[in-house]
Amino acid sequence: MNKIIEVQNLSASFGEKDVLTNVSFSAFENEITVILGSSGCGKTTVMKHLIGLYPVMKGNISIMGESRIPISEEYESEMQLKMGVLFQNGALINSLTIAENIAIPLQQHTDLPDSIINDLVRVKLKLVELEYAINLFPSELSGGMRKRAALARAIALDPPLLFCDEPSAGLDPVTLSALDSLILNLRDQLGMTIVLVTHEVSSIFRLADRVVFLENGTVAYEGDLPSALNSTVTAVTEFFSKAKGKN
Repeated sequence: MNKIIEVQNLSASFGEKDVLTNVSFSAFENEITVILGSSGCGKTTVMKHLIGLYPVMKGNISIMGESRIPISEEYESEMQLKMGVLFQNGALINSLTIAENIAIPLQQHTDLPDSIINDLVRVKLKLVELEYAINLFPSELSGGMRKRAALARAIALDPPLLFCDEPSAGLDPVTLSALDSLILNLRDQLGMTIVLVTHEVSSIFRLADRVVFLENGTVAYEGDLPSALNSTVTAVTEFFSKAKGKN
């Protein structure tokens, strides 16, 4: 199995507060790796380092064999073509239609004519089962539909790697289950590697091939989901015990 992401001894501080300490883990090709843990454990900070919103100050991150340090504008532009990001709130531009939102990465990163871009937008919307919303605005969509539209934009450039930051936020259980099924289908149809941050246990059970469990800014556990469910690590055991109790 090929390693798509390798994080080595990643540490991060904000002021005098240590947020991450020697975080190390790997994500593998065509798998869904879920980063989880209690609130404030460092999940979002790790994600922001992975997608390049935070610079790597200590440690190293390699994505598809390329180190994220030192970083240059040329390198960052190349990486953006290989990565799609589904942000927690969708981050759609409200003044643009859904089609216009999805077209943005194609317009910015390719020289394709408008006619081809329009065709590609329709293809992406069909993949997320949202082709009927092509001329609607984000405000006209439900929360689940906005997440699917944002997902279509994230895969506009056919990236081999997709990052999802709390995709379950604000969704009811039925809508969340449908979104999870869509993410699984995209992995299988497009051969994508997916890294996902969530605290939603139902999504973890449906999606996770591999689990990275953070506690107080360190990796308490890394491995496949079945092993995580049988882990003797106290924080991991307590997390899944409480999660099962809520469901």
